[in-house]
Amino acid sequence: MENLVIVRGGGDLATGTIYKLYQCGFPVLILETPTPSAIRRNVAFSEAVYGGSQRVEDVTCVRADSREQAMAYLLAGKLPVLVDPAGQSIPWFQPLAVVDATVAKKNLGTRRDMAPITVALGPGFTAGVDVDAVVETKRGHSLGKVLYSGSAAPNTGIPGVIGGYGKERVVHSPAAGILRNVARITDTVTRGQTIAVVETAQGEVPVTATLDGLLRGLIRDGYPVRAGFKIADIDPRVEEYDNCFTISDKARCIAGGVLEAILHLQGRLPHG
Repeated sequence: MENLVIVRGGGDLATGTIYKLYQCGFPVLILETPTPSAIRRNVAFSEAVYGGSQRVEDVTCVRADSREQAMAYLLAGKLPVLVDPAGQSIPWFQPLAVVDATVAKKNLGTRRDMAPITVALGPGFTAGVDVDAVVETKRGHSLGKVLYSGSAAPNTGIPGVIGGYGKERVVHSPAAGILRNVARITDTVTRGQTIAVVETAQGEVPVTATLDGLLRGLIRDGYPVRAGFKIADIDPRVEEYDNCFTISDKARCIAGGVLEAILHLQGRLPHG
């Protein structure tokens, strides 16, 4: 299919890229795992894997249960997601571009020979070696910058500062087990409040809010987590309620970099 872009990953940062490419007229296919772990679930197309469809702003994604169904959706102008974490279907679709938007901080199998154009988000890739281009994902003046050689800034493990808070904004699981949600996305929470519990063999372990703010993201109820796993996101700006339902400024900036990279590299492809 001409100009098809396959995006590996459908989390909230990936969704910014998917949304922009789709709105710019590119047919887009999302490849996901069978159990996506998006935290900002309201703005992650990956949630369609669970519910069959997911609407983010004014675009709806639908789950395809086979590559043939995915192709039928593409031909109908729809935005499909297909469970294919290893990317085994990529050769069958013969896309113009493959974008690794898993933001896993390491390369989980994306290769430069997967498509005429390959782009990756963030650290773990070397432009010109693993992929054709890398887009910077670290906040700052270089956010969204396209690199055609070298790598993105290394992962610091510290979230960007919002409202004066950085690492405090992110909540990690205190134990391994099954997550059970107590609060829900959009709730206003206070520091020390129980927002979830982790069911373990020894009993329930509470997960508490790390600061006062708006619960902007929380992994879905029933998800198996390991100790230290990122499970929630709190925005100290309680007045920013609408942020729970909109693509972030960071995701939109990164999306611009991906679009720039694809158009730039497409113009350099041999024709005929």
